[in-house]
Amino acid sequence: MESAGLLDGNHQLSLKEFPYIIRWRDDRCKRCGNCTAVCPVKAIEPTVKIQRSVSSEGPVPEPAAKKRILHIVEQVKDINRYCTGCATCTLVCPNEAIEPEFNPQHKFLHFKNRGGDSYKRGGRRNDPALSTLERLKFTRISMLTDPALDAGRHEFRIRTLLGRNLSEETLPLETRDGKLFVRKDELFVPPVREIYPIMIGSMSIGALSPPMWEGLAMGVAYLNEVENMPVVMCSGEGGMPPRLLKSPYLKYFILQIASGYFGWDEIIHALPYMVEDPCAIEIKYGQGAKPGDGGLLMSYKVLKLIAGIRGVPLNVDLASPPTHQTKYSIEEAVAKMIQSMSMAWGFRVPVFPKISGSKTARAVLNNLARNPYAAALSIDGEDGGTGAAYNVSLDKMGHPLAANIRDCYLDLVRQGKQNELPLIAAGGVGKRGNLAANAAALIMLGASAVSIGKYVMQSTAECFGDEYNRCNLCNTGRCPRGITTQDPKLYRRLDPDRIADRVVQVFRSADTEMRKIFAPMGRSTELPIGMSDGLSIDDKAMAERLKIDHAC
Repeated sequence: MESAGLLDGNHQLSLKEFPYIIRWRDDRCKRCGNCTAVCPVKAIEPTVKIQRSVSSEGPVPEPAAKKRILHIVEQVKDINRYCTGCATCTLVCPNEAIEPEFNPQHKFLHFKNRGGDSYKRGGRRNDPALSTLERLKFTRISMLTDPALDAGRHEFRIRTLLGRNLSEETLPLETRDGKLFVRKDELFVPPVREIYPIMIGSMSIGALSPPMWEGLAMGVAYLNEVENMPVVMCSGEGGMPPRLLKSPYLKYFILQIASGYFGWDEIIHALPYMVEDPCAIEIKYGQGAKPGDGGLLMSYKVLKLIAGIRGVPLNVDLASPPTHQTKYSIEEAVAKMIQSMSMAWGFRVPVFPKISGSKTARAVLNNLARNPYAAALSIDGEDGGTGAAYNVSLDKMGHPLAANIRDCYLDLVRQGKQNELPLIAAGGVGKRGNLAANAAALIMLGASAVSIGKYVMQSTAECFGDEYNRCNLCNTGRCPRGITTQDPKLYRRLDPDRIADRVVQVFRSADTEMRKIFAPMGRSTELPIGMSDGLSIDDKAMAERLKIDHAC
């Protein structure tokens, strides 16, 4: 029995192997139980221990053993309940008696694959190094004494176009009596939307909690209706609430259709009752953070509301295949998906695909460039956030965004179509909080717009996740902030009104910062798409790769 116990103890982990060690102070703790109640992963628990002490007292001291009972908060050493460092326990502790501390010597990755299942996590890759975007500088500064160069007075209208932008010569238009008319022999005019160049990317209702999604939607509506900023938001895979599909606010949303087709029964049934067309249709073929993987919504997120919108049973895993089941290649996708979606809305709505950043992005682009119905191409780079991805995908797969966007834009330049097919850049925009600077750099590399996702969660709902795998519980449904969970006990912590208010603040401040960047460059009329002579970088190899100036 003793040898069996010894062997059993030998196979336990010490706290030094865990990514976060919880520091608990006995002298401050009042045993209120708040910390153990709110821990999303149950990494701490109240327990009772017996402490034995030996003392000697009296003129002829004799050793005497004493025992006392201690009520403590103990960190669990079960690898399945490891502390993620979210520090929710610290937030609720009235006496600051507890906090997690990052352990740089941890060996968590050696033990993560329990049960033979690969480790999955939410959040971005664990890479503290500066990305290419963060190293880009704006170095073309105009020296003109022009009031427009003062960002505070700059009236530059920051807008972009989503949709196929044909030249005047190729548009089927004719002038009669000073007015433009569509020629009767050619009725196809590509649909185009004027939007703000920063859009909220695809995060589904299901992946996000109802209050979080509602807060984002209210913020977008306010920006359009009150601030006159045409910000749009993508629904993500999973459909939308039927009331929103039949409301006038649908024009501010991009409907996404992905390989699982979740939620599209509701969308198709709502078509006859739509009072407004959606802003666009996005067809998702890949995600930058996990290229080659399909989506997955865990069963514990598929509660009544989500099951109703998606038309599925309760509490089942919803897996999207890596590719559309009926599509063999991007050529078929162009012929079938894009054209069929265009026909569904009478060719009034732009339709475009979203792909993972990869070496094959240029091949996809060149196929789309030949199709008059393709409205844009969205490229999702390797730094994109995601709700559920294999650890190895997040850390070791994907393509950097800057080089992919630049290559695709220069391909369009060679074809003379750089102002025709818009490129949308996504994945890691604002990763370190520099949203406007990252967006401006991508626009000057060739993107017509950028898409943000995790940045919105971090800035509007105070998400805990970071690049050191802190928190990152998005895929488990146990988000301590209530952002990516369908558990009412957790998502009731969110106030949709506060989220909407923060969405408005984020876009207003980003607008000011983008004016501050563009104004000294002498831009006063249009978005500087592809204006790469305004960019420099301190790395010669990167400068040559992106075909921009090297400055050091």
